[in-house]
Amino acid sequence: MNAGDSLQRLRTSKPLVHQITNYVVMNETANATLALGALPVMAHAPEEVEEMVRLAGALVLNIGTLSPPWVEAMLLAGRAANEAGVPVVLDPVGAGATTYRTETAQRILDEVDVAVLRGNAGEVATLVGVDAEVRGVESIGAGGDPGELAREAGARLGLVASVTGPVDHVSDGEATLAIANGHPLLATITGTGCMSSAMTGCFLAVNRDRPLEAAAEALVAFGVAGEDAAAGAKGPGSFHVALYDALAALDPETLDGRANVT
Repeated sequence: MNAGDSLQRLRTSKPLVHQITNYVVMNETANATLALGALPVMAHAPEEVEEMVRLAGALVLNIGTLSPPWVEAMLLAGRAANEAGVPVVLDPVGAGATTYRTETAQRILDEVDVAVLRGNAGEVATLVGVDAEVRGVESIGAGGDPGELAREAGARLGLVASVTGPVDHVSDGEATLAIANGHPLLATITGTGCMSSAMTGCFLAVNRDRPLEAAAEALVAFGVAGEDAAAGAKGPGSFHVALYDALAALDPETLDGRANVT
């Protein structure tokens, strides 16, 4: 685990992270990306995504807002990223809630070489055929152990599965890491799942050859920021504001020492 070194390289190189994400969290993920030290670009027009992704260090596809033009843009960007060697993160928001969301996530997995799948237990379980309940974009329940779910998803889909929850689990189908950093207040505001996908893209941009470690380090950094933001928060509102400050204040020299990873 070299989260501190990765964060320092990220802040030094300031990689461009191309995100095709939904309007609701676009501002949230852009601000989080900037606070961490990377540079966000939110481009979703089919006319420019292929050109834009070739300038990026990573591509994050977030299916939170779907329509045929957005799906087309995601597929165009994903294929162009694969051609250029740019790693792809997929956030299958609400997969399992509607047929359209589930089929779109499956289509991206079929047509794009995804490096990291970052989702909650219900979303990931849906994509590997495990019984789950997803209500709206929230995971209500998924049977079994989340670590085993991450391992199965990594093995069956041929990628790194990053399953977030009270304890996060990241697996490439062989090795599995459990990350216990974070705070319950992260679940009280919208957009934190999408932010964790953006963070994954940031760390993947400087760790293209280490996707398992990049995904875990991103969740360590986000979890530690959540812990720091919660320390002085009075509730969800003040926590939300403090989270950006905490991301900006992350210390690369002490980050590894605070990692709660098994």
